[in-house]
Amino acid sequence: MSRGGVPGKLRDSRVTPLTFRERLAAAIRGKVPLCPPPAGIRAHAANYSEFILTIAAAGHPRPRPHTQVISIQTSDPCPPDTSGTTTPAHTNVEEHRRAITRGVSLLTGDPRVAIRKLSGPMILAMLLMSLYNLADAVWVAGLGPGSLAAVGFITPLFMIFIGLGNGLGAGVASAVARHIGAQNRKEAENAAVHGILIGMAIAAVLTLPLVIFAEPIAALLGAGEVTPIAAEYGRIIFAGAAFILFNTIAYAILRGEGDTKRTMYAMAASSILNVILDPLLIYGAGWGIAGAAIATVISMALVSLVILYWFVGKKDTYLSISPRIFVPEREITGDILRVGLPASVEFLLMSVLGVIINAVLVMVATIDAVAVYTSGWRLVMFAVIPVIAISTTLISVIGAAYGARNFDHLKAAHAYAIRLGTAISAGMAVGIFLCAPQIAFLFAYTESMASLAPRIALFMQAITILLVFIPAGMMSLSVFQGTGRGMVSLLINVFRMLAFVVVFVYIFGIYLGYGEVGVWAGIILGNIIGSGVAYFWARAYVSRLVAVVKE
Repeated sequence: MSRGGVPGKLRDSRVTPLTFRERLAAAIRGKVPLCPPPAGIRAHAANYSEFILTIAAAGHPRPRPHTQVISIQTSDPCPPDTSGTTTPAHTNVEEHRRAITRGVSLLTGDPRVAIRKLSGPMILAMLLMSLYNLADAVWVAGLGPGSLAAVGFITPLFMIFIGLGNGLGAGVASAVARHIGAQNRKEAENAAVHGILIGMAIAAVLTLPLVIFAEPIAALLGAGEVTPIAAEYGRIIFAGAAFILFNTIAYAILRGEGDTKRTMYAMAASSILNVILDPLLIYGAGWGIAGAAIATVISMALVSLVILYWFVGKKDTYLSISPRIFVPEREITGDILRVGLPASVEFLLMSVLGVIINAVLVMVATIDAVAVYTSGWRLVMFAVIPVIAISTTLISVIGAAYGARNFDHLKAAHAYAIRLGTAISAGMAVGIFLCAPQIAFLFAYTESMASLAPRIALFMQAITILLVFIPAGMMSLSVFQGTGRGMVSLLINVFRMLAFVVVFVYIFGIYLGYGEVGVWAGIILGNIIGSGVAYFWARAYVSRLVAVVKE
């Protein structure tokens, strides 16, 4: 820092033997001595690769500290790097430039172009996955409403694994993108390996108990008369937990380096294979609901093999995945978990919310209400797939901008993603509202389900109100995840799901006695308020980042 200790704009030096951020990180690990800051300035760790300076205003009897970024000059007196344990910044940059790919170039360039080009393949891949979910529901619906409801009862538990994978994936993508933005390939690769190992450890812990206790768990969730077939479906799905976690984390690594096309190929292959296997195993082999679960596990296992070939065999990605790269570091693990654990808890809360909504629907109506909600919500998740794809891509774009300390890019990315997502959602809402009766027929093509078609169509039309409000909230949560502030994202989602949705579901569905329609109203109103909270919170945070730099 300058000899006078004058705060100014952040300029991460790339010509000194060690950058200021690297020296701070190394000093926290006890590897390299740190220059003592001038009086009135102290550094505290915000996360593994970021340090915020708290400056106490001099000349005041009770100075109020405020955060400020400072300039690092090449003439600053710092101890020489004699430890040999930290890679010089210029070496990191040269290695980054040699390995740079088209995806990395997009990720670190114009944020608007990055969002459009990187989210496009993700939208296509996720649409195919949603088509698989719809096709899966259609094939299972042919077995009767009991089988469809059984899948609905297991879905919240299945979402726990999806949530753990996506949550850890968000942490890995955020960490990888921030290191790429800082032009540090080695740390990005190490973060990727850490993420995979964390996922496999979680699968090893959770798989066996869920397989053994699938039936009592299904009964506890209120499956009632469909408990045996729900448990049959659940045991097979839970046995494939390792594939679920590995694939979702691997997708995140590819997104973190801007390689969304390869992610699209893997996700599309899994979905298409699953759609082909479903009728063959459900009806052709006569395995019923178990056939649907087996088809899912087989398709995920085969895609895992393809991903391993890309990283270990072909080796044409920006990041390499190998045991030789892995260097255990608590800081990297903490950096991933600071985003990954809160994001996983968010998905867990979604599962808990699904259980609560199912229970309330059974309480105020019948088990058919669960089948209606399950069918309609599958379509909602299909409709928001473009928004989810954009928000998932946004995590990496935000992370790269944050790692490079380009907060203007960060602000532009947030605003553009909201505009793009809202435009797409509005179009989807209009299409669903107009075509709801025809779409509902896909879930009611059998005699046993035909009576539910009008209720499914009505739920689809009602939920379109929510679609246009979802993008603002979802993109705002990606801002916090991309910058490593997963706890803020979790806090907002806790308010949205438990303080808003559950409360309004109870008020409209039970207290005011509107029954099934009241539950729908509570879901819509609670989510709209939650999205508003997320948007204004993220907007204030981004404005503070930009203002600090401009000071």
